[in-house]
Amino acid sequence: MTDAGTFAEADVGRLPGKATDPFLPTCYRVAAVRRELADTVTLDLLPESGAARPDFAPGQFNMLYAFGIGEIPISVSGPPDRGSAFSHTVRSVGAVSAALAKLAPGAVIGLRGPYGRGWPLEAAEDGDVVLIAGGLGLAPLRPALYAILARRGRYGRVALLCGSRTPSDQLFRDELERWSERADLQVLRTVDHADASWHGTVGVVPALVTRTTFDPANTTAMVCGPEIMMRFSAAALVQAGVAASHVHLSLERNMHCAIGLCGHCQFGPDFVCKDGPVTTYERVAQALVVREL
Repeated sequence: MTDAGTFAEADVGRLPGKATDPFLPTCYRVAAVRRELADTVTLDLLPESGAARPDFAPGQFNMLYAFGIGEIPISVSGPPDRGSAFSHTVRSVGAVSAALAKLAPGAVIGLRGPYGRGWPLEAAEDGDVVLIAGGLGLAPLRPALYAILARRGRYGRVALLCGSRTPSDQLFRDELERWSERADLQVLRTVDHADASWHGTVGVVPALVTRTTFDPANTTAMVCGPEIMMRFSAAALVQAGVAASHVHLSLERNMHCAIGLCGHCQFGPDFVCKDGPVTTYERVAQALVVREL
């Protein structure tokens, strides 16, 4: 493994029964770029070959490869509709993400995936759903919300709780405004630090749980964001009566191979790339408090 996150040997990790190298990316073309925040863009990607985009489950991720720089895991952030592009929301924080964030329409990158376990949308049917997002954590939850709203009659009460550092750091602001206008969706937002334009809640996102209407005995929660935020949000949900086995978190780790071979993303007994990224709070609660993990 090189420092850039790409394999130096083309035949390393070949899976039995596979006709092609699992580490060989497919070329995708950037169909559109949308500026979300000063340091964050959403890339719409289509196969360069013209073939249909593979199906994915909300909550899964792809490995995106900036040629000559490296490869990183990025959750799919767009709707799971068949035939649409892969949408990935990328924040510029390192060499690879910075390169991806600078891409223009027509650029070509490598893509492997989709990988991992997604959100439990089918298991959540016939009950209430609470989605909790912190910062960029709204991106992996966005496809789940799209899927829920597309089949709204299959779910009970649905709530979306969002936290950000400042009002200007809110992701997908236009969509948040549209979602807030829906009668069948409760949207609560908070910021850590307000400015003169903000007239909403100021504080941490776990505090919004007590302001949310749901039946704890029949609720599925989906949580994504910084780990400390997920830990306190999960604890607030459990304190409110939601079973720890019904609280689902999306973990983020240093994933290199994405198929459970390299060991870089081990989290306790699990490999986040194949046993996650979505897992239950019941399974990882004790490990979440261990800083070294």
